[in-house]
Amino acid sequence: MRIGLNTFLYTSPFTTASTRLFAKFSRWGFDTVEIAIEDPKHIDPLKVKAAAAKAKIAIGSLCAVTGPGRDLRGTLAEQNNTLTYCRTLIDQAVLMGCPTIIGPLYSVVGKADAVASVQRIKEWKTVVKNLQTLARYAEAHGVVLCIEPLNRFETDFLNTCEQGLQLIAAIGSPAVKLHLDTFHMNIEEKNLSAAIRRAGSHLGHFHACGSDRGTPGGDHTDWPGIARALKEINYQGDVVIESFTPDVKVIARAAAIWRKMEPNRDDIAVNGLAFLRQILK
Repeated sequence: MRIGLNTFLYTSPFTTASTRLFAKFSRWGFDTVEIAIEDPKHIDPLKVKAAAAKAKIAIGSLCAVTGPGRDLRGTLAEQNNTLTYCRTLIDQAVLMGCPTIIGPLYSVVGKADAVASVQRIKEWKTVVKNLQTLARYAEAHGVVLCIEPLNRFETDFLNTCEQGLQLIAAIGSPAVKLHLDTFHMNIEEKNLSAAIRRAGSHLGHFHACGSDRGTPGGDHTDWPGIARALKEINYQGDVVIESFTPDVKVIARAAAIWRKMEPNRDDIAVNGLAFLRQILK
């Protein structure tokens, strides 16, 4: 298992100039970087790839940012906009030698409401159709899409591992896997370790976050149980720290981060990495 860091801890939006962060991440000992791409126009993929190679850190995943206007269950314009955005991410992933696109690809984050069963069935079918289209594109380009359930406050569409597996089965593509995140799981799963075991070989990506979005290991999460479960299913993907702080204002507002979880954000990265190295060894 490689251990990585999501760029949202330090910057939003990520641009080509943000690659200056790579040297620090590599120096701390991270194997990979997960780049949150809010607008594909913000980066030159070949320059980003060169910067990562120079820093000796792998670009492990691109994080899809499904903000306003990106919704595979929304209006036709929103669906088409999202398909175009995700295809562009796949193209950029190929140029950067990145194997994986991750995140809540199915819907805009923050759309959470009671939905009538008839409407929910319609939305489900629409999302499956759109993700099948994206999956075919991903298959043709050798990229894997990892779909992330979010907690109930961020989406009403996909909250649990079991729902994620149902969506993956409906899509029916080898290019689509599951992405689990301990922050969301802490809210939605009865047992985090059992959910990991249930995901099994379908698990393609894993976010390690403190239960308060702070440092992994500095919280009440059952990390020993999680480590055992990941080993039991022979998980070989990346384990990425995705934590947020008030320092990055845009993300702090979006993720409802109103206070410091740790004295400074470097503590989240450095201490989180040391803890994950120890617990996953």
